[in-house]
Amino acid sequence: MQSRLPRPLLKSTGRISKGSITATPSPFGLPEGTFFDTAVVHLLTTATLDRLRTLYPAGRFEVRRFRPNIVIEPVSDAKDFVENGWVGRVLSIGETVRLSVTSPCARCVMTTLAQGDLPKDTGILRAAAQHNSANVGIYASVLQGGKIRRGSSIRLE
Repeated sequence: MQSRLPRPLLKSTGRISKGSITATPSPFGLPEGTFFDTAVVHLLTTATLDRLRTLYPAGRFEVRRFRPNIVIEPVSDAKDFVENGWVGRVLSIGETVRLSVTSPCARCVMTTLAQGDLPKDTGILRAAAQHNSANVGIYASVLQGGKIRRGSSIRLE
């Protein structure tokens, strides 16, 4: 499978580094004193957002509700929770970045709260819970760091 980072959603050049955070790991393998809930990297596809919009048209499923590090636009016209099938596999982004997809990203009530012009909407989480076990996106760990840019190719190994 090949995908590209969508141009309007990744606004600047990013850098993913395996060793960029220096702290004592928590029992979950995450650096203490950080704001990571479960993993260092959260990825989300536009296909998942499109599927949720179809299932709950009244909701505003915008990227900022879910706060992913990387948004992926699949090359295919997939309109489903495609990233669920990536758990246990490796994503290569650009020439050097490699991420190990560790688990689905279970969401909580935070996605339903008002944010800026986004209204409070409990239907957001309800739709994810009813149709995808409350998962929106996937978590990953960094196997190899490097630079990524809008339009970088993404390969599933």
